[in-house]
Amino acid sequence: MTGDAKNELRRGWTTGACATAAAKAGLSALLTGRFPDPVEITLPKGAQVEFVLCRHALFDQHASVTIVKDAGDDPDVTHGAEITSTVRISEEAEHGVLFKAGKGVGTVTRSGLPIPPGEPAINPVPRKMMEVAVEEVRKKHPFSGSVEIEVAIEGGEELALKTLNPRLGIVGGLSVLGTTGIVRPFSCAAWIASIHRGIDVARATGLEHVVGATGSTSEDAVRARYGFDDAAFLDMGDFAGGMLKYLRAHPVPKLTMAGGFAKFTKLAQGALDLHSARSQVEFEFLASLLSEYGADRGLIDRARTANTAKEVLDMATEADFDISGPLAIKSKQAVRKILRSAPIALEVLIVDRAGTVTGEAGFDV
Repeated sequence: MTGDAKNELRRGWTTGACATAAAKAGLSALLTGRFPDPVEITLPKGAQVEFVLCRHALFDQHASVTIVKDAGDDPDVTHGAEITSTVRISEEAEHGVLFKAGKGVGTVTRSGLPIPPGEPAINPVPRKMMEVAVEEVRKKHPFSGSVEIEVAIEGGEELALKTLNPRLGIVGGLSVLGTTGIVRPFSCAAWIASIHRGIDVARATGLEHVVGATGSTSEDAVRARYGFDDAAFLDMGDFAGGMLKYLRAHPVPKLTMAGGFAKFTKLAQGALDLHSARSQVEFEFLASLLSEYGADRGLIDRARTANTAKEVLDMATEADFDISGPLAIKSKQAVRKILRSAPIALEVLIVDRAGTVTGEAGFDV
């Protein structure tokens, strides 16, 4: 890697990873009387990482642990916030994990999000991480019953006002997020430079097929399809424009782009930066897409007033209407405009949260 290593941006940990570590330490203390410090958790990709406890307290029926979030060099609104998990064991039900929103964690009030209305705004991957942590403790210290985890974020109600949560119908605080457990430091220039280096390496080593994916789930879907090594993945993230403009001047024979429905809706609209702070889903665009491909009037009208892109996707799925395929076609057309006449065969894949390819526009050749 070029450049001074001292200037490299430091990675941090997601809110979900912090909440998981706090929950695991609390559950361990309930069963053993001792808080592991540091406490080790398993990230979604299998890595083992340790967290130092900030505060902890053990009571007869519950334990509470606080961890200070370190987002590395990312300007995350929750960097330095105190993430607290309070854990209780209930013998009324076998196994299972129940999640509760503590102070500073929001509650979902509208449909269209990955968590249904009425539930704490704790996303699926952090929930899974905590479930895995509970089972790790259960194997080491067997116990019967289910576990209740209440997550709180210091100042979360105020911090949420700096996010899109109020618009999305998440009230009372922040969402507990994270898909990998790791916060990747956000620097447009540094990230785009790393994409460019990846393209340079691919060209220098003779790679004929590279991949630009919005996240790890999409990457995994492409890896399952083609079996590529890591060198083929350009770590595109939200920076579709930065990748495509460089490829336009430094072409590779074949490009696969893969991403979720919402991100690629913005790509199809012509957005070059897919981050939620810099581009938004236009519901009129999705309504027009539905209309163009023959959806009924009721579905089209409901799409115009939807809360999220996921809600439109869910409505289309319930109506047995394929919207992911048409979106892949529109995304490919938008990408082709950016690539112009660059000699690059292009494929676009729409990938759902489970890692399934739900829509695709195949290679030109």
